Amino acid sequence: MLIRVSKASDIKPSEITDQKHYQDRRRFIRQALALSGASLMPGLLVPEMAQAGQKLANVSKSPLSTGEKPTPYKDVTSYNNFYEFGTSKSDPAQNAHTLKTSPWNVKVDGEVARPGEYQLEDFLKDQQLEERIYRFRCVEAWSMVVPWVGVSLASIIKRFEPTSRAKFVEFTTLYDPEQMPGQRRSVLKWPYVEALRIDEAMHPLAILVVGLYGEVLPNQNGAPLRLMVPWKYGFKNVKSIVRMRFTEKQPGTTWNQAGADEYGFYANVNPNVDHPRWSQKSERKIGSGSLFSSRQETRMFNGYADEVAHLYAGMDLRKYF
Repeated sequence: MLIRVSKASDIKPSEITDQKHYQDRRRFIRQALALSGASLMPGLLVPEMAQAGQKLANVSKSPLSTGEKPTPYKDVTSYNNFYEFGTSKSDPAQNAHTLKTSPWNVKVDGEVARPGEYQLEDFLKDQQLEERIYRFRCVEAWSMVVPWVGVSLASIIKRFEPTSRAKFVEFTTLYDPEQMPGQRRSVLKWPYVEALRIDEAMHPLAILVVGLYGEVLPNQNGAPLRLMVPWKYGFKNVKSIVRMRFTEKQPGTTWNQAGADEYGFYANVNPNVDHPRWSQKSERKIGSGSLFSSRQETRMFNGYADEVAHLYAGMDLRKYF
């Protein structure tokens, strides 16, 4: 197992704040009963009628976590990019209540031995929930530290047995303009699509998220299932996933197709490659103070260089950004 070693620049673990928003455990158990039967191990309970604020059971602490102080819950859940619900940072929290997250299916297809349409509980079968406190960096030069709750993406991928031709994994968001009012506008080409190289997807840091701060994932944060690859910019971390397709050729991805000069396929956090309209050398840490006092230096691969730099050995990271 890859162990995250804290650097001197990390904030001490003793400074991590407690989260005060946990709800009644009994209420969670009642609503989780439908999905906590024989098809799931006790380590994974995903409530069928999941609602933000419900506590997730049997969540283990991951040694892959950073030691940094998490961003306050209210900021994590109210300052979001989720264009399916609007382009303003406050729009997702205001509008995402229209999203129905149960029932939820995930289609798996392409270069795999076990394709199919899976209900969420079966898609996540036999997985252990972990809390991983990861840095999150947006291409717009702001950042957070979030206690995500999720499962290993590599373990999910292995279940579906990719063939030797599977070089990439493509993820697709739900397309439903009735539930997602932002899709009624042609701001982007819908549905939202993102992808990883298979070796990136198999890296131990990559996870599929079902919660944050020990609770069911709020709609505005990508419920009920989203990707989290902490060394990449936020737009890479696709939300409300309904399809996972394995391909031999590099898929087209939403932001890369919308503006290839601004949004690279790899989207690795690289302070040496500026966005055409702003610098990426520093970032504003959300929830840590005023606009002027909270900027900090951006770290290569979002601070995960020791873990992931080998994936890009020999590549020109200015060209393949």
